[in-house]
Amino acid sequence: MDCPVLVDQRFTKEGNGWRLGWDATAPCYKGLLGGKAWAIELTEAEFHTFRRLVLEISQTMGAIAAELMEAERVTCEAEADDLWLEAEGFPDAYSLRFVLAAGRRCEGEWDAVAAQHIVQAIHYLALF
Repeated sequence: MDCPVLVDQRFTKEGNGWRLGWDATAPCYKGLLGGKAWAIELTEAEFHTFRRLVLEISQTMGAIAAELMEAERVTCEAEADDLWLEAEGFPDAYSLRFVLAAGRRCEGEWDAVAAQHIVQAIHYLALF
């Protein structure tokens, strides 16, 4: 079993259509989310909320997989005061969309391939 990556300073992970970053030394915006043609920096609290909601969505999608027929698509939402996250697709291949509803306000999304990389990177990232 892989252990989480402990990030105390800087971390950047990216691939085709996605980017995830952390800079503990940044004065305000420590987290980074990016897609094909967009990027947004998040505060530490926003990034922690995003991480928590991604983990919740991932667990929920995995848990409902046994309840669905093979070709059945599903939409799953998770929400906090300042962030909304939606997964849409199949339990093992879904897109992600988020809306940041506080401060700068923005939204972004990843297709199913990029979303799975984001989920995988989030699973192995522990911030302190």
